[in-house]
Amino acid sequence: MLRIHIVIATVGRPALLRETVGLIARQTRRPDGVLIVAPAQDDFGTAGASDVCPELALSPKGLCRQRNRALDLLGGRADIVLFLDDDFVMAPDYCAAIEALFASDPGIAGITGNLVADGVRHGGFSADQALTLIARDAPGLDPAIVPREALYGCNMALRMSLMRGLRFDEALPLYGWQEDIDLTMQLARRGRLISSGLVTGVHLGVRGGRTSGRRLGYSQVANIVYLLRKGTIPRWLAKRLFWRNLAANLLRAPFPEPHIDRAGRLAGNLRALADLVRGRIDPRKIERM
Repeated sequence: MLRIHIVIATVGRPALLRETVGLIARQTRRPDGVLIVAPAQDDFGTAGASDVCPELALSPKGLCRQRNRALDLLGGRADIVLFLDDDFVMAPDYCAAIEALFASDPGIAGITGNLVADGVRHGGFSADQALTLIARDAPGLDPAIVPREALYGCNMALRMSLMRGLRFDEALPLYGWQEDIDLTMQLARRGRLISSGLVTGVHLGVRGGRTSGRRLGYSQVANIVYLLRKGTIPRWLAKRLFWRNLAANLLRAPFPEPHIDRAGRLAGNLRALADLVRGRIDPRKIERM
């Protein structure tokens, strides 16, 4: 039996955290442990009183730093580490499905779910809406196993025996935009990455606690440049992300969506491009903005 531990890095959303952690108790195959990592005690709220009895740990702020803290704490306790965002709701058989898939093929290094819905693209969902969507739509997802170049960080399960020496890059600060691409592109050199409709859930896409528009806009350029130089993002993907985000921010800034700070993102994009021209671009600059 594989030892599956769930890791949730969180900041500034204690009520949401308690709700999503509480839903882990619905799993038909309970995880062997749940570890929550946050920068301050207030970030945990009452999540520690959940039925799944999570372990709580403190870490310097930043998604990569917090997830690395979790990897260090878990040590040899876990065979599979499942990283979830604090606004991700799993289908009830999520843990059972990843256990069966990892057990079926020792060459599988990582798994990400095919989402029923992603609130990041639709303005956000409540937990109740997520449960309704899962009950209605999850049975109809394609169960086929599909190869992946990289995994989606809101829900990704990693085989720890193939993770030795790999860590999230702490030069990608705060929200760590594209940290999932960076890590899992390296993991893909050691084993297969897959997705399947057998593994699913809903990313609520709740906005509170996220990086500001200006900071995210800077990261949309600076992080891509950094990962290109590092060699952990394909050039085609870097170009697509760059032009898609720049165009969206430019075209929608005059008439933005209610939940997106397009003007802030565009300002961040332009500042990063100016730094790139001057040879001063650095993802870590957002910590001083």
